[in-house]
Amino acid sequence: MKNHLKILRSRFLKLRSSIFKSRGAIVSISPIVIWMLSFFIVPLILVLLVSFFTRGQYGNVEYKLTYGNYSKLLNPMYVGILWKSLVISFATTLLCLVLGYPFAYFTARAPKHIRSTLLLLIILPFWTNSLIRTYAWIILLRTEGIINTYLINLHLIKEPIKMLYNDAAVMIGMVYMMFPFMVLPLYSSIERLDFSLIEAASDLGASPVESFLKVTLPLTRSGIVSGCLLVFVPTLGYFFIPDLMGGSKIILISNLIKNQFLSARNWPFGSAISVILIIIMFLMIGLYVKLGGSKDKMEVL
Repeated sequence: MKNHLKILRSRFLKLRSSIFKSRGAIVSISPIVIWMLSFFIVPLILVLLVSFFTRGQYGNVEYKLTYGNYSKLLNPMYVGILWKSLVISFATTLLCLVLGYPFAYFTARAPKHIRSTLLLLIILPFWTNSLIRTYAWIILLRTEGIINTYLINLHLIKEPIKMLYNDAAVMIGMVYMMFPFMVLPLYSSIERLDFSLIEAASDLGASPVESFLKVTLPLTRSGIVSGCLLVFVPTLGYFFIPDLMGGSKIILISNLIKNQFLSARNWPFGSAISVILIIIMFLMIGLYVKLGGSKDKMEVL
């Protein structure tokens, strides 16, 4: 009998200690939980609920359930806008990767006293407001801008080149704005790379291209996937760059959402588009977890 009491007492003490430990963990993470509920989960739920409501005659939200906001998205015009947004975001991500990888690699291999300067140059644009930087590009690219003025004065062109208010101008603005978000994860991944592996591959007869494809690229995959995610997802939501550098000719999904909330006063339809955009972003995050979540593996040469 006494042995049973001792066993029950020990189990009770273990249960009480585990409860106290779990209570401490709950208390420690409660600020994060409250923050996420207040500024992430609750707003998402509100957006989802509003997407099933109806727009009133005067732009108000009527609490009548409908699926019309989502069926409206099947209109070829909106499908075309979504497709164009995805294409521009993908092209921006690809350009940032192609331009950012050599820069990150050179920065990671540079001497320490030069490396800090290069990193400062990457971070320096963040010290200036993004709108000001966008207007600076407008001054450079407009028909009476700096680039056209110099080209005409040097007699390289006879008429100003129309470099603004087209897809190329939007791409330039997006790439410039998102370039640091690609370089920093790549730099972090390349800096941790064991460069003796590249030397070993070279000693085994691999060419520089083969060493890059079979050693460097697989070992820096996590940085590539992280950088692509950090560029692709925000690019879908940027609306001021297409507005300023694309003019009224370029309408992306972000501009469409902004117009529905501010101009058309159709909050339910704008919420439905936002839900679709959020689903796409979650799919991209899931793809990141699948591709970049595991440890990088190197193929044997």
